[in-house]
Amino acid sequence: MRVATYNIHAGVGTDGRHDIERICTVIEEIGADVLALQEVELHDAEHGAIALLSQRYYEIGSSPVFTKRGHPYGNLLLSRFPISHIRHLSLCVMGCEPRGAVDVDLDAPGGLRVIATHLGLSPGERRDQVRRLLRACKEPQVSAGLTVLLGDLNEWLMWGRPLRWLHRHFGETPGYRTFPTFYPLLALDRIWVAPRSALIASWVHSTRTARRASDHLPLVADLLLPDLTTDAAPEAAGRSSRPPSRLR
Repeated sequence: MRVATYNIHAGVGTDGRHDIERICTVIEEIGADVLALQEVELHDAEHGAIALLSQRYYEIGSSPVFTKRGHPYGNLLLSRFPISHIRHLSLCVMGCEPRGAVDVDLDAPGGLRVIATHLGLSPGERRDQVRRLLRACKEPQVSAGLTVLLGDLNEWLMWGRPLRWLHRHFGETPGYRTFPTFYPLLALDRIWVAPRSALIASWVHSTRTARRASDHLPLVADLLLPDLTTDAAPEAAGRSSRPPSRLR
């Protein structure tokens, strides 16, 4: 099974053009079964090009965090597996831009919980938000199998407390540089999986289109679901031809 996280910068690319169709091309290149998007103008999820793309998925989960240009704006989750439960987590900190997470249980083999988020810009804000996310992760939920936490963590301090806390809970995962696209320096986008052994490969999706479509590159991971069979899994379309790097 493939998961990915992608900050689409509201569809505005590095050339300054607003082009949701280009974002959709990148998404199709990735071929993820579960995809977390950040900085999404959520009316596009209902009426724009993303709506057409999302028809290839079973369900959509969204988490608006504020209004931008008169439209809801925030996190979007696309899943080829049906969503059985959805929760919206507020990660707002007073005096800072509103933030949140969408937390879903998916009808996947063995059970799958996915939390997709986009954290704040200040260190103190991120510490508070990660504490809230970890409290949510420790609460018993319907899903009994894998838990995936992914999104734009905005954490550029490699040894900062938020990353240490997340590594302690989930197990350490590689930090691949995804921002900015023209010369990636910062590992802002992250994927964690519990149990850690289910994460079998991860990589940055860096195609010519991806380098122009947004200011972030997508981060992709392949997971091993328990008892996953060909009959149980939804048919995946458009897998990336880029060979993933094996994790050590």
